[in-house]
Amino acid sequence: QVQLVESGGGLVQAGGSLRLSCAASGRTFSSYAMGWFRQALGKEREFVAAISWSGISTYYADSVKGRFTISRDNAKNTVYLQMNSLKPEDTAAYYCAAREYGAVVARALYDYWGQGTQVTISS
Repeated sequence: QVQLVESGGGLVQAGGSLRLSCAASGRTFSSYAMGWFRQALGKEREFVAAISWSGISTYYADSVKGRFTISRDNAKNTVYLQMNSLKPEDTAAYYCAAREYGAVVARALYDYWGQGTQVTISS
């Protein structure tokens, strides 16, 4: 079992930055691939970014590529999402997720989820 707790959300103006953190506890964090997803009001949860257990491989949704960076610190059992050049359309609840084996885009393949942190971007 893996427990995930997100933090770092908030309200910022368009063009600003935020860094989300996801702290993991439970089983060996370094053996899990991690992902970030987001869900805007009235919409389905969508993929944002993913990172392999080693941190070597990363994947991004086209909508965030070049603006967001996913990283991890296995010594701290934490994964991060650095978000720059934020836009109003980035407004959503952001969730981190974990799965064994490789990093993937598909939401259904993740086994563990956090409770989410709200990100609101004002125009």
